[in-house]
This record gives sequence, C-alpha cells and structure tokens, in this order.
Amino acid sequence: MTGLQRRLFRAGNKVSVWLYRRTGGKLGNKARGGTPVLILTVKGRKSGQPFSSPAAYFERDGGWLVVGSAGGLPQEPQWFRNLRATDSAVVEIGDQRRAVGVRVLEGEERDDAFAQVLTENPGFADYETKSGRSMPVALLTPR
Repeated sequence: MTGLQRRLFRAGNKVSVWLYRRTGGKLGNKARGGTPVLILTVKGRKSGQPFSSPAAYFERDGGWLVVGSAGGLPQEPQWFRNLRATDSAVVEIGDQRRAVGVRVLEGEERDDAFAQVLTENPGFADYETKSGRSMPVALLTPR
C-alpha cells in the first residue's frame, strides 16, 4: 500500500467512526454482505494511544469475533496488530460501549471460528484468497 493509499484509508476510517458514533450506530453499522459492524478501540502497540476502527463482527460464545482481513490486502490491518499486543480493548455496538478481553485464536479454534465467519458471510473467503494469507481471528469477550 502506498503512502497516499494508507492516508486515504485512515481518513475513511476516521469518517466511518465519526458517522457511526454521531448516529449511535444507525449509519455505518453494516459491512459487505450485511455483516454488522462495531467500533473497536485498542491502544497502539508502540504509541500507547487509543485508535478506533470499524470492524465487521460475528457473535460467538457471548462475545464477538473480528477478522483481520484488511479487505484482502497482503498485510494485517494495524488494528489487528495492536490486538495481538494487548489483552483488552473497548467495543461500541450501536450506542453501547463495553470493555472487552482480547484473545487471538490459533490452530483448530481459529479454523472453527473462521468456518463460522464463512458460513455467515462467504465473502470473507475472497479476502483470504486475494491476500494470500490466513485471516487472523480474535475473540472479544465482555469484561
């Protein structure tokens, strides 16, 4: 991704987060395929500053699965890299805000969770094919 593309992507995320928050999640609450969207706020692994990003989510075991798809880009999104470096974050679903525990899934657990994602939104298979990497999956659990 070029510097310009990265800046445009970040600007788009900021607008999406602002719109979601401004409307209490009434706008910007669906991703491709109709999958619901939450706002994920996680501290930067280097800066320690909080960053907020929209992310599609899938309900699982009283929590939410998020996938580091980056729209099929070859590298993981920064927000997922930040998730790998922490055990806590904050999610906003609609106008509700909750602290969550973070667990990046591995092995069979990841595969099972990603199978659920594909059942609920088959379009995520395109991201994995396009990117040439296995999509990372994290489980966010209310604290």
